[in-house]
Amino acid sequence: MLELRNVESGYQLLQVLWDVTLHVDEGEFVALLGPNGAGKTTTLRTIAGLVQPIRGTVSFRGRSIGGLAPHQVSRMGIGYVSESLNLFPAMSVLENLLVGAYAVTDKTKIRANMDLVFELFPRLHERRDQLAGTLSGGERKMLAIGRGLMPSPSLLLVDEPSLGLAPIPTLAAFEALKQLSQRGMTILLVEQNVNTTLRLVDRAYVLEQGRIVLEGTGERLLADNHVQEAYLGI
Repeated sequence: MLELRNVESGYQLLQVLWDVTLHVDEGEFVALLGPNGAGKTTTLRTIAGLVQPIRGTVSFRGRSIGGLAPHQVSRMGIGYVSESLNLFPAMSVLENLLVGAYAVTDKTKIRANMDLVFELFPRLHERRDQLAGTLSGGERKMLAIGRGLMPSPSLLLVDEPSLGLAPIPTLAAFEALKQLSQRGMTILLVEQNVNTTLRLVDRAYVLEQGRIVLEGTGERLLADNHVQEAYLGI
């Protein structure tokens, strides 16, 4: 479904990614792991059209999307839940979700997607009339993921869902992603919680200093000496 081949990307004079090649097959749950500053978020932003690749190709369902604007990428079926969430704090939970469906004209689909969000996150249903700016950190993360689901993406990019969260809301976020994967959604996840992530995903890539240094199944990477030493403290 998604392929990056020899991608190099960055910001003005700062190059962040070097020769990054990876793929995500339809229905897969894949993670991109690595230390802070390795280029994980830049990879997602390059896929989403927020950063333009310097060289290399980004393809989605066989079509090159490198160079497309973010709204064009989104309308092709790629959803992006950013690390910064980008919610509208003065709008209610319900209004934020509806903003996520701004390009959807089928009211039946909007209703079905909202039902899915409320099924995954019952707390959001309870808080549906509450202003987003008054939610807890975990609830805001739930809302960001929920809003990312409203346009029915076929590929969901999720950046650091556990960042800054206590253990219980972190587990809720991971459980929602697991349920989405079991329903057949294709997910590319960036995450710092290496141990939990590798037990959850089908495959993962390890990115260090802007380069892919390891790839394999979650089980294989959990047993890898470098991963154990650098990320699991074993």
